[in-house]
Amino acid sequence: MLSPFEVSVNSSELAVREALQDFLQALDPLKLDIEESGTVELVLAEVLNNIVEHAYPSPAPSGSIGIRCVHHNDGLHLTITDHGQAMPDGTAPLGRQAALNVDLMDLPEGGFGWFLIQDLARDVTYTRVGEENQLTMRLAVAMHA
Repeated sequence: MLSPFEVSVNSSELAVREALQDFLQALDPLKLDIEESGTVELVLAEVLNNIVEHAYPSPAPSGSIGIRCVHHNDGLHLTITDHGQAMPDGTAPLGRQAALNVDLMDLPEGGFGWFLIQDLARDVTYTRVGEENQLTMRLAVAMHA
């Protein structure tokens, strides 16, 4: 078992890259295989980039993002928090897959992030508590550790 840990970062694209490196390095004792490591990195990158882009949009001042990780037998339990703007209507997007059977010029530029998060993570919940956004999820990795 890995001891619980936290990573804090200021919301910026560069800081997201650094936070991902720090987070993955903290998972080293679990000896994740390449697929598990890729899943963790992809989901966390999507979440953090969404926070930078939508919770703290330009030109608003950046703010802090906290990532807490607890390892259990059923995987990694993550809680990601920020004090940025709330999700529209107070709920997370449904994460539907975009239509890909269209002309190349008609493909959407974005909208894949929530689909990937919902597809790769389990038990995804979003709540707004006071002025804080809280996103929790479980990644079914490191179940061998």
